Amino acid sequence: MSTRDTMELKEEVIRAQYEAALGMVLGFDHAPRLAKPLVAAAVAERSPGIGTRPTFRSTVPGMATRTTARPGGVRLAERVEGLGDGLVSPVQAACLNAVRRALAIALAMGATFSAQSGLAELKKANLEGRVPEPRRGEFGELLAGEALVVLFTFGNALAYLIAPHVGTSTVEIGEVEEVLTDNAPLALQGVLWELDQDIGALASDDARLVAVVSAFAEALMKKVQIRAEASSSGGARVSVFTGASWKVEADGLTIAGFKPARAAKGGMIAMAFKQPHEVVGNHIAKYQSLRLAKMLMAYDFERRLNPFAELGGFIFTFMGDGKPGTGKTTLIQMMAGLLNDYCKVAGYPFRYQNFSIDQIDSYQGKSGQNAKAFIDAVLDPGVIAFGTIDDIDQVAGKRGDRQSSAGQQEVTAVFMQAFAGAGTVVRGNCTFGMFSNFPENVDDALRQRAGARFLVDGPQSREDYIDILALLLGKNHAIPVGEHQLFAAQEIRKAVAASYAGHAQPHEAGLLAVWDRVSGEIGKLDTLAKLGAYLKAIQAADERFTGRAVKNITDAVKVRAMDFELPDEWMAEPDLFLFKPYDEKLAMIRGLMTPISVEMVIQEINRYADSEFRYADKSDEVAIEAMVRDFGRTEEAKRRYLEGKG
Repeated sequence: MSTRDTMELKEEVIRAQYEAALGMVLGFDHAPRLAKPLVAAAVAERSPGIGTRPTFRSTVPGMATRTTARPGGVRLAERVEGLGDGLVSPVQAACLNAVRRALAIALAMGATFSAQSGLAELKKANLEGRVPEPRRGEFGELLAGEALVVLFTFGNALAYLIAPHVGTSTVEIGEVEEVLTDNAPLALQGVLWELDQDIGALASDDARLVAVVSAFAEALMKKVQIRAEASSSGGARVSVFTGASWKVEADGLTIAGFKPARAAKGGMIAMAFKQPHEVVGNHIAKYQSLRLAKMLMAYDFERRLNPFAELGGFIFTFMGDGKPGTGKTTLIQMMAGLLNDYCKVAGYPFRYQNFSIDQIDSYQGKSGQNAKAFIDAVLDPGVIAFGTIDDIDQVAGKRGDRQSSAGQQEVTAVFMQAFAGAGTVVRGNCTFGMFSNFPENVDDALRQRAGARFLVDGPQSREDYIDILALLLGKNHAIPVGEHQLFAAQEIRKAVAASYAGHAQPHEAGLLAVWDRVSGEIGKLDTLAKLGAYLKAIQAADERFTGRAVKNITDAVKVRAMDFELPDEWMAEPDLFLFKPYDEKLAMIRGLMTPISVEMVIQEINRYADSEFRYADKSDEVAIEAMVRDFGRTEEAKRRYLEGKG
């Protein structure tokens, strides 16, 4: 594991650069060398005693112009303010403040680099015309190094500071072209000129303004990273910057070489997290949640892909069902807590979102918009995300159900398209969990879009009930435990092995009948042909058992092939795995995979089919009981009616 000396980039050093940073935001002139203008330059008029801000703004979004032009003028503040109606909006102010703060941090980092690398002495000697000839090459390399350091720090700080304001709007920036490395001031002017151009061309409102600023900062970091790698052998000298790290305490920003800092987009999580031992019973659900949390952490922000998604063992959607009080909420709190802790250690942004019944709106189309915003927030490739839909049977309506509102039907359509639609892309940075006490009331097609099934049945054994009693009583008592080893029954691997083995045969009566008939006719299911015959027999018994069900089963089998837990030390020390290049992470995971066995396939067929038969049987039974009650009420009403007439 590589180590760094972390130092503080002092606030007074940063604030000393505020005046220079503000000057760059308000205006300067720049003649582009590498990039072509996209929009007309802003114009400034400076007469004694007259303010420099425009008296009116163009009606064209992004174009803040006046009558007298100065070629190449960059007026970033005017450009941003020109998006509004004469008053600066909070979002515009936040963007300008983020740019000014990022510039000040970059200039402070440049001054620090200059002092520690010896560049400051060479600058002084250059002013006095006494740089020795043998050191002129070194002087040029250090100037280029300072320019790269300042540019990357500006992009890094800007991406970090703007992140909390980023919404669902996206823009395509392309490559940042005006990257100049003659010296730091010119370098910053070049990229500010290009940012001004992008805002003028692409930002039509506040949401797109934030999207442009965020995308530009990311593109700038990527371009400077490539330039720094190309200059590492004999070009720009940046070892002072790459060999240490600096912390900006006021912002919580860590600058560690040419590695982006990540900030959560959307605020902190308010949730009472649970530890794994606080989830009693639910062994398979708990085990798969633990593994899924670590799988998400393997996501590569540079490649924007997770090795587990490429290998086919990633759970994108899952359904957790069980009776009320069996631990669904606790399971959510456990998984969100694990992800939150892992992301804090790695410095990754983490977002948790829940979609609930209060987001169903009476206005036509609004519920669908709320559902789409929820989906987009979780899918954001710039974060690790966990999205939950609690009580999905109430949130998403069953198609054809006259009791479902129009809003619920809209939500169902959005979720179906997002979870397995034509445009669905599984990057592996997020997962969606659907939870319900009555999964039989969920639309069949939507339920089958859940790639994995977690039966949340709560405590089952005598040991489970002793453990949960001890856990919930707390420590304010002196009651002896007795002949029982607390939480020994919750030892996850032992419990999970027993749970999986329990699915060697079906549990539901309807499926068990199919199993007995098929195994009696063709014998032991030990070939693909026999397993296929079993699947066809299940489909004959339940027509809802389609090709999508088989896909979900095979996905679950691939997850079983990943039946290993990423070591805890890989989460605690990110350099061991999380920070490695994508291809290296992929190779490390391949080395841990296990072969697929017949037993795995049978167990996963039975697990999935059991859940479908359980839903169907329960749904039919509920409907029958409701009809019986209706008939009984009708008969009783007739009896009372006839007695009254008599």
